[in-house]
Amino acid sequence: MFSRSDFWIGMAVGVVAGVFGYRYMQEREQQMLALAGGEPAGQVPLAELERQKEELEDMIAAQKAQEK
Repeated sequence: MFSRSDFWIGMAVGVVAGVFGYRYMQEREQQMLALAGGEPAGQVPLAELERQKEELEDMIAAQKAQEK
């Protein structure tokens, strides 16, 4: 069914894919930190939260106005 060479080829392909996947995720994490201004995940600046709150309130008011 399977020879030993198939196993080692599959093992090598898996290891290479794992290494590339790990490096890709590390680069993505660094890019996300750079975009967020170097702040750890989960900590959003207060000014950004207030801006989002105002935007949501405007959207809610517009939708209520459409329902009337």
